[in-house]
Amino acid sequence: MPILITADELAARLDAERTGRADTRTVVLDVRWSLAQPDGTDAYRAGHIPGAVYVDLDGELADHDAVGEGRHPLPTEAAFTRAMRRWGVRDGDTVVVTDDLGNQSAARAWWLLRHAGVADVRMLDGALAAWRAAGLPLETGDASPEPGDATAHFGGMPVIGIDEAAALPGRGVLLDARAVERYRGEVEPIDPRAGHIPGARSAPSGGSLDASGRFLAAEALRERFAAVGVVPESGAPVAAYCGSGVTAAHAVAALAIAGVDAALYPGSWSQWSNDETRPAATGDEPSAD
Repeated sequence: MPILITADELAARLDAERTGRADTRTVVLDVRWSLAQPDGTDAYRAGHIPGAVYVDLDGELADHDAVGEGRHPLPTEAAFTRAMRRWGVRDGDTVVVTDDLGNQSAARAWWLLRHAGVADVRMLDGALAAWRAAGLPLETGDASPEPGDATAHFGGMPVIGIDEAAALPGRGVLLDARAVERYRGEVEPIDPRAGHIPGARSAPSGGSLDASGRFLAAEALRERFAAVGVVPESGAPVAAYCGSGVTAAHAVAALAIAGVDAALYPGSWSQWSNDETRPAATGDEPSAD
């Protein structure tokens, strides 16, 4: 299935659905979130794609009852099923996710929906900025869809744990999707220790986007990841992590566009840095930027 959808393509699908010409339903999810502003409710209510449902990343895309698994542990199947049904997702729907951050938060929903077995999940390329740039309408307030009937069955996407992340640099490529300053250990705004997993290579998620917030073309992404040793023909495993498993999902999506299947390490640096038995490396190793 395609990974991306353009603003014009999405608008055409929504218009066809509104006028009864659509073959399948399209559900739009708005995942406004950032480290600086984790609650995107006000921004969503001020203007979103017509019909889009707000997704609470902290509350619906993570399980904060899980202990020792980082800041955004994966939700349980049961919890994610409840979330999908609240969003109105039904079996067979196309789901489009977006945000106002170049899909760097929406990618978490894209990844989880694919992991849960939803076949057709796409990111709005360029995110909400692309919708606005196309002159397309926004609506305000809250969307309240009819409850859906989708059920999560996890296993659709590869996942690794902390021990696998530790071992991966010896036999494959482990990518760190955080800003390069955090990777080098120069700053650490939220986690208890600075640095990166030894052997991991820096590939900040923002580097997979152009100046307008759209994903780079597949060939450009292949060249970017080849610079840090991701060579699909080698068959070596690839995985990505970040601070807490959010922007790492964006890296997994960028790798998929480049034709590379990559695993997600959900615990990411927030889990690793809280385990005092795990070493922290600083400085530079081969980088994608």
